[in-house]
Amino acid sequence: MPKINFRLDGPLHVALMRRARGANLSLSGLVRQLLEQAVDERRRYVFTSQDEILATSIQILSILATSVGQQSPKALEQGMAQARTILAERGLLGGEGGQ
Repeated sequence: MPKINFRLDGPLHVALMRRARGANLSLSGLVRQLLEQAVDERRRYVFTSQDEILATSIQILSILATSVGQQSPKALEQGMAQARTILAERGLLGGEGGQ
């Protein structure tokens, strides 16, 4: 199997490592899948099946958060803070939270 060697700046390396860890992949595995996506003639997204699961999960959690928020705003606030912490640790937040 051919090998490719290249350099990354620090912030890009950290972001890729977070994304790989969040996807339960090695850095090489993540980059390999990203490259496969880049050359795919059908231009499909590599993680399609995971996106469908994610979309369903988001819908379910949105309904649950609405219900909890109506019954106990403080519990919702605490849960959201915990979720932001977990997402930030896995590099899944955009903007300042994901940096």
